[in-house]
Amino acid sequence: MLIAFFDAPGGQNGRCAVNKGKLVRHGLRETDGIALPTAVSATLPCGLLLEGSVRRALHFHKGNIKIYVPKTSLSSPPWPEVVVPDPVEEARHHAEVVEKVNELIARGRYGRLFAVVHFASHQWKVTSEDLILIENKLDVACGERIRLEKVLLVGADDFTLLGRPLLRKDLVQVEATVIEKTESWPKINMRFKKRKNYKRKRIIVSPQTVLRINTIKIAPCLC
Repeated sequence: MLIAFFDAPGGQNGRCAVNKGKLVRHGLRETDGIALPTAVSATLPCGLLLEGSVRRALHFHKGNIKIYVPKTSLSSPPWPEVVVPDPVEEARHHAEVVEKVNELIARGRYGRLFAVVHFASHQWKVTSEDLILIENKLDVACGERIRLEKVLLVGADDFTLLGRPLLRKDLVQVEATVIEKTESWPKINMRFKKRKNYKRKRIIVSPQTVLRINTIKIAPCLC
Protein backbone atom coordinates (compact mmCIF):
# COMPACT_ATOMS: atom_id res chain seq x y z
CA MET A 1 0.00 0.00 0.00
CA LEU A 2 1.09 3.58 -0.67
CA ILE A 3 0.32 6.77 1.17
CA ALA A 4 -1.05 9.68 -0.88
CA PHE A 5 -0.39 13.14 0.51
CA PHE A 6 -2.57 16.14 -0.25
CA ASP A 7 -3.04 19.66 1.08
CA ALA A 8 -6.05 19.78 3.36
CA PRO A 9 -7.86 23.00 4.26
CA GLY A 10 -6.08 24.72 7.11
CA GLY A 11 -2.58 23.86 5.95
CA GLN A 12 -2.51 20.31 7.35
CA ASN A 13 -1.59 17.27 5.37
CA GLY A 14 -3.99 14.37 5.10
CA ARG A 15 -3.15 10.78 4.32
CA CYS A 16 -5.03 7.92 2.80
CA ALA A 17 -4.20 4.37 1.78
CA VAL A 18 -4.17 3.89 -2.00
CA ASN A 19 -3.80 0.68 -3.92
CA LYS A 20 -0.31 0.32 -5.33
CA GLY A 21 -1.45 -1.09 -8.68
CA LYS A 22 -3.78 1.86 -9.27
CA LEU A 23 -0.94 4.37 -9.02
CA VAL A 24 1.50 2.33 -11.09
CA ARG A 25 -0.92 2.55 -14.01
CA HIS A 26 -0.58 6.32 -13.85
CA GLY A 27 3.22 6.15 -14.10
CA LEU A 28 4.03 6.67 -10.38
CA ARG A 29 6.62 4.79 -8.40
CA GLU A 30 6.21 3.25 -5.01
CA THR A 31 8.09 6.07 -3.28
CA ASP A 32 6.21 8.85 -5.09
CA GLY A 33 3.53 10.90 -3.44
CA ILE A 34 0.57 12.48 -5.13
CA ALA A 35 0.60 16.25 -4.90
CA LEU A 36 -2.77 17.67 -5.83
CA PRO A 37 -3.35 21.28 -6.81
CA THR A 38 -4.60 23.65 -4.16
CA ALA A 39 -7.85 24.27 -6.06
CA VAL A 40 -8.60 20.55 -6.03
CA SER A 41 -7.50 19.93 -2.47
CA ALA A 42 -9.61 22.80 -1.21
CA THR A 43 -12.74 21.05 -2.36
CA LEU A 44 -11.79 17.69 -0.79
CA PRO A 45 -12.77 16.91 2.81
CA CYS A 46 -10.15 16.10 5.43
CA GLY A 47 -9.77 12.40 5.96
CA LEU A 48 -9.50 9.45 3.65
CA LEU A 49 -9.19 10.06 -0.07
CA LEU A 50 -10.77 7.35 -2.18
CA GLU A 51 -8.96 5.76 -5.10
CA GLY A 52 -11.53 7.09 -7.57
CA SER A 53 -10.98 10.60 -6.25
CA VAL A 54 -7.23 10.26 -6.82
CA ARG A 55 -7.83 9.07 -10.38
CA ARG A 56 -10.21 11.93 -11.12
CA ALA A 57 -7.80 14.42 -9.59
CA LEU A 58 -4.97 13.14 -11.79
CA HIS A 59 -7.10 13.55 -14.91
CA PHE A 60 -8.16 17.01 -13.79
CA HIS A 61 -4.53 18.00 -13.16
CA LYS A 62 -3.50 16.79 -16.64
CA GLY A 63 -6.39 18.57 -18.35
CA ASN A 64 -8.13 15.36 -19.47
CA ILE A 65 -11.68 16.41 -18.66
CA LYS A 66 -14.27 14.14 -20.32
CA ILE A 67 -17.87 15.33 -20.26
CA TYR A 68 -20.51 12.71 -21.02
CA VAL A 69 -23.29 13.98 -23.27
CA PRO A 70 -26.25 11.57 -23.58
CA LYS A 71 -27.44 10.79 -27.08
CA THR A 72 -30.84 12.39 -27.54
CA SER A 73 -32.77 13.85 -30.45
CA LEU A 74 -31.25 17.25 -29.63
CA SER A 75 -27.59 16.24 -29.21
CA SER A 76 -27.47 13.66 -32.02
CA PRO A 77 -30.46 13.73 -34.41
CA PRO A 78 -31.41 10.41 -36.04
CA TRP A 79 -31.14 11.75 -39.60
CA PRO A 80 -27.73 11.92 -41.29
CA GLU A 81 -25.86 15.17 -41.59
CA VAL A 82 -26.92 17.16 -44.64
CA VAL A 83 -24.02 17.99 -46.93
CA VAL A 84 -24.65 21.10 -49.02
CA PRO A 85 -23.43 20.51 -52.59
CA ASP A 86 -21.06 22.86 -54.31
CA PRO A 87 -23.06 25.34 -56.46
CA VAL A 88 -20.53 25.17 -59.29
CA GLU A 89 -20.50 21.37 -59.34
CA GLU A 90 -24.29 21.26 -59.11
CA ALA A 91 -24.69 23.64 -62.06
CA ARG A 92 -22.28 21.59 -64.17
CA HIS A 93 -24.11 18.35 -63.35
CA HIS A 94 -27.47 19.98 -64.14
CA ALA A 95 -26.22 21.11 -67.55
CA GLU A 96 -24.99 17.59 -68.37
CA VAL A 97 -28.34 16.00 -67.44
CA VAL A 98 -30.33 18.54 -69.48
CA GLU A 99 -28.08 17.93 -72.48
CA LYS A 100 -28.59 14.15 -72.29
CA VAL A 101 -32.38 14.49 -71.97
CA ASN A 102 -32.55 16.92 -74.89
CA GLU A 103 -30.58 14.45 -77.01
CA LEU A 104 -33.03 11.62 -76.17
CA ILE A 105 -36.02 13.84 -76.96
CA ALA A 106 -34.53 14.99 -80.27
CA ARG A 107 -33.94 11.40 -81.39
CA GLY A 108 -37.34 10.21 -80.11
CA ARG A 109 -35.77 7.39 -78.08
CA TYR A 110 -37.75 7.80 -74.89
CA GLY A 111 -40.39 5.10 -75.35
CA ARG A 112 -43.93 5.41 -74.07
CA LEU A 113 -44.60 8.42 -71.86
CA PHE A 114 -46.69 8.49 -68.69
CA ALA A 115 -47.87 11.45 -66.65
CA VAL A 116 -49.37 12.35 -63.29
CA VAL A 117 -52.13 14.95 -63.68
CA HIS A 118 -54.31 16.77 -61.18
CA PHE A 119 -57.95 16.80 -62.29
CA ALA A 120 -61.27 16.94 -60.41
CA SER A 121 -59.54 17.15 -57.00
CA HIS A 122 -57.63 13.92 -57.62
CA GLN A 123 -54.26 12.87 -58.98
CA TRP A 124 -54.23 10.40 -61.87
CA LYS A 125 -51.33 8.40 -63.25
CA VAL A 126 -52.14 8.04 -66.93
CA THR A 127 -50.61 7.03 -70.24
CA SER A 128 -51.88 6.99 -73.80
CA GLU A 129 -55.28 5.31 -74.42
CA ASP A 130 -56.12 5.10 -70.69
CA LEU A 131 -59.67 5.56 -69.37
CA ILE A 132 -60.34 7.55 -66.19
CA LEU A 133 -63.69 7.85 -64.41
CA ILE A 134 -64.48 11.27 -62.92
CA GLU A 135 -67.04 11.35 -60.10
CA ASN A 136 -68.31 14.71 -61.25
CA LYS A 137 -70.18 16.46 -64.03
CA LEU A 138 -68.23 18.39 -66.66
CA ASP A 139 -69.75 21.15 -68.79
CA VAL A 140 -68.32 19.54 -71.92
CA ALA A 141 -70.23 17.61 -74.56
CA CYS A 142 -69.36 14.06 -75.46
CA GLY A 143 -66.75 13.83 -78.20
CA GLU A 144 -65.06 17.12 -77.36
CA ARG A 145 -61.34 17.23 -76.70
CA ILE A 146 -59.92 18.88 -73.60
CA ARG A 147 -56.43 19.56 -72.30
CA LEU A 148 -55.27 18.63 -68.79
CA GLU A 149 -53.02 21.52 -67.82
CA LYS A 150 -52.09 20.60 -64.25
CA VAL A 151 -49.29 18.12 -64.92
CA LEU A 152 -47.16 17.18 -61.91
CA LEU A 153 -44.85 14.63 -63.53
CA VAL A 154 -43.88 13.21 -66.90
CA GLY A 155 -41.76 10.07 -67.15
CA ALA A 156 -40.14 7.87 -69.78
CA ASP A 157 -37.84 4.86 -69.84
CA ASP A 158 -34.63 6.79 -69.07
CA PHE A 159 -35.71 10.10 -67.52
CA THR A 160 -38.43 11.77 -65.44
CA LEU A 161 -39.47 15.42 -65.35
CA LEU A 162 -40.78 16.62 -61.98
CA GLY A 163 -42.72 19.81 -61.44
CA ARG A 164 -42.35 22.09 -58.43
CA PRO A 165 -45.28 21.64 -58.08
CA LEU A 166 -46.40 21.80 -61.74
CA LEU A 167 -44.62 21.57 -65.06
CA ARG A 168 -44.81 24.49 -67.46
CA LYS A 169 -47.66 24.45 -69.97
CA ASP A 170 -45.24 24.84 -72.89
CA LEU A 171 -43.15 21.89 -71.68
CA VAL A 172 -45.77 19.11 -71.61
CA GLN A 173 -49.20 18.66 -73.17
CA VAL A 174 -51.79 16.05 -72.10
CA GLU A 175 -55.01 15.81 -74.12
CA ALA A 176 -58.15 13.77 -73.43
CA THR A 177 -61.56 13.19 -75.02
CA VAL A 178 -64.93 12.98 -73.25
CA ILE A 179 -66.40 9.66 -74.38
CA GLU A 180 -69.28 9.14 -71.92
CA LYS A 181 -71.42 11.04 -69.43
CA THR A 182 -73.47 8.80 -67.19
CA GLU A 183 -74.65 8.26 -63.61
CA SER A 184 -73.33 6.03 -60.87
CA TRP A 185 -75.05 2.93 -59.55
CA PRO A 186 -77.80 3.87 -57.04
CA LYS A 187 -76.64 3.90 -53.43
CA ILE A 188 -79.27 3.36 -50.73
CA ASN A 189 -78.88 5.21 -47.44
CA MET A 190 -81.29 3.67 -44.88
CA ARG A 191 -81.95 4.95 -41.36
CA PHE A 192 -84.09 3.02 -38.89
CA LYS A 193 -84.84 3.27 -35.17
CA LYS A 194 -86.66 0.39 -33.55
CA ARG A 195 -89.79 1.04 -31.49
CA LYS A 196 -89.69 4.70 -32.59
CA ASN A 197 -91.69 4.45 -35.80
CA TYR A 198 -88.75 6.08 -37.60
CA LYS A 199 -87.57 4.97 -41.02
CA ARG A 200 -85.90 7.03 -43.73
CA LYS A 201 -84.74 5.79 -47.11
CA ARG A 202 -82.56 7.84 -49.41
CA ILE A 203 -81.27 6.87 -52.85
CA ILE A 204 -78.08 8.63 -53.94
CA VAL A 205 -77.08 8.88 -57.61
CA SER A 206 -74.01 10.93 -58.59
CA PRO A 207 -72.98 12.02 -62.11
CA GLN A 208 -69.93 10.48 -63.74
CA THR A 209 -67.74 11.37 -66.71
CA VAL A 210 -65.40 9.03 -68.57
CA LEU A 211 -62.29 10.44 -70.26
CA ARG A 212 -59.87 8.78 -72.64
CA ILE A 213 -56.27 10.01 -72.68
CA ASN A 214 -55.29 10.65 -76.29
CA THR A 215 -51.71 11.93 -76.31
CA ILE A 216 -48.89 12.93 -73.99
CA LYS A 217 -46.37 15.21 -75.68
CA ILE A 218 -43.26 16.97 -74.42
CA ALA A 219 -41.43 19.93 -75.89
CA PRO A 220 -38.47 19.22 -78.20
CA CYS A 221 -36.14 21.13 -75.87
CA LEU A 222 -36.21 21.56 -72.09
CA CYS A 223 -34.58 24.98 -72.06
